[in-house]
Amino acid sequence: ASIASTDLGLLLQDDVFVDFFNTFLNLPVFGQTPLYINGMARWYLWPELPSHLDPSPAALLAWLEKHRLPHFCKSSLCLHLVLCQKLLGFIRSGEAAELLNWPSADRWLLERCISGSQGMQHFCTFVQGTAGEELIDFWLITERLLGVDESDGSQRELFLSLVHRLRATHLREGSSVVTLCTTIAGSLPKARHIQSISTRRDILSKMQEQALFIIQSYWLPKFFMHCKVGMEEEESCWPLLQEYQEHLSQTCWQEPPGLSEPLPMMHIRKSQGVSGPYCSQKAKAGIWALVKEGRDTQELKTATFWVKPEEQPGPAGSTEELCLDKDALGSIPQQSEQPATPAFGGRGGVTFAGIPQSSAEQDLENLCKEKILSDLPPSASLARLPSLKKPVKTLDFLPWALSAEACAGRPFRDFLQRQNRPMETHLLDLWHDLEEFLPVVLDSNRENNFFLRHLIGEKICKTYLEEGSIGKLPLETRTLVSLWNHLICGEFSPWIFRAQKEICKVLCSLYEEFLAEDDRTFLQFMAPGMDIPVPEVPGRAAGRGEHFHLSQRMNQSLKLSQALHGTRSLEGVSSKHWQLLAARDLQKGGSIQAEMEVLLGR
Repeated sequence: ASIASTDLGLLLQDDVFVDFFNTFLNLPVFGQTPLYINGMARWYLWPELPSHLDPSPAALLAWLEKHRLPHFCKSSLCLHLVLCQKLLGFIRSGEAAELLNWPSADRWLLERCISGSQGMQHFCTFVQGTAGEELIDFWLITERLLGVDESDGSQRELFLSLVHRLRATHLREGSSVVTLCTTIAGSLPKARHIQSISTRRDILSKMQEQALFIIQSYWLPKFFMHCKVGMEEEESCWPLLQEYQEHLSQTCWQEPPGLSEPLPMMHIRKSQGVSGPYCSQKAKAGIWALVKEGRDTQELKTATFWVKPEEQPGPAGSTEELCLDKDALGSIPQQSEQPATPAFGGRGGVTFAGIPQSSAEQDLENLCKEKILSDLPPSASLARLPSLKKPVKTLDFLPWALSAEACAGRPFRDFLQRQNRPMETHLLDLWHDLEEFLPVVLDSNRENNFFLRHLIGEKICKTYLEEGSIGKLPLETRTLVSLWNHLICGEFSPWIFRAQKEICKVLCSLYEEFLAEDDRTFLQFMAPGMDIPVPEVPGRAAGRGEHFHLSQRMNQSLKLSQALHGTRSLEGVSSKHWQLLAARDLQKGGSIQAEMEVLLGR
């Protein structure tokens, strides 16, 4: 709430906020995906506006405040920003210096390690599989729940969903939260029978404070030691460690209060000219065609792209020919046939009248092969990609966009509600609930896996698949029946992919309307009085290298957001984490720029 009520110009003076906000802005659900380099006070727009326009930064901020910031405040990225700010506040406090005997140089290095969306991902990866993971998850869910007005009928369903999730995981007997927050948890059983909203909220708020204190006083110091050891083994981090040693040698060293020189005036990079009308849908098709090509070349293990030189330090600049390994398209991982066996096992199998079971299984197996499950990413990243021989259609990249929507505060859902589309909104909710179910059911190592998969599976069945509801959904009956048979038992089913594919067909034209509306509102702010769409103007078309940059920028943003949102399994700590830390500079693009530098090479 405090972020939503603060002037965006002031928010952009905070490097940590800019890092999270940039990650959010580049999620591929949106039409316009700008990037802000705060060290230069420069905005990069994509798609670009025609070069004859002189867009105003004030107009851009007004558009962002109205059409992006409210969704950011509802996203999981915003929750992680709030937690990151609280951890940084503790690190900088006198309490931390006294309690943990941290010199100022230690605090400086720990800030470097944990700042930004990438830093928080690294911290969450470090505590994965420990009580620290459960404490962080509890803090995030509680933060979201305490921000919901349960007396508001429109928020009641969200409130109950969060309460049920807490009770099924962190508030059950024996959980790390109940065990560690002992002084407060004793009041919890009684609290369930107390009708006072303020009392329940007070108890949860106190438990949340206790959880945060344990994270700060126990897990942060352990993370700091982990970072120091890891950085010593990674050559790219040695300059950072050398700077840290210099700070240590200066006993009275204090971090400079800020730049003495005034920041440059905020401005928007002038377009070099575009060909064709302003249309984000068409621009996305060009990006997605390159993503498809990158996916195809992974079979050969490497692909070569020429990336056009960019201004430095602009977003993801690189001036050399790039040889990309199989991780280049991170959210489009290699195919795997690993799930083929469990996909068709288990109880509750269905035989369809008139269709031999072997034929139905073969159809589903083919659909499963379009999905890559070995790395446990969401199905959207796994959707079948279009052939370059055919024009790219919206349906081809819609799963990619919907996966990003879950991390972006659900802007497409808000659009459907404004259009008075209850059935389509219901379908979109089903798509996202299935998406949430997948990583839980497929990752047996996930914290509270057993409880969560049964909780989510039963919720999907009761909300969408019961006898009274099933006839209202425009999906094939056998798809819905097969979903019920597996999800009611908390089991994985390949019919999840079939259902999501059918949902995308229903939502496709509405997503195109959503992009068109996003374009219209953007142009109303940035080019008032101009006819929409923007008339064609002569100029350059986006080149192959630029499209490659953009596809990777959005891919890395999605990958990072999914990891924090919980729809992508966190990767184990590897040398890449230390390379990202060495490359990350919050003044020069932060987490997204670091991802690109490590991916493309300096």
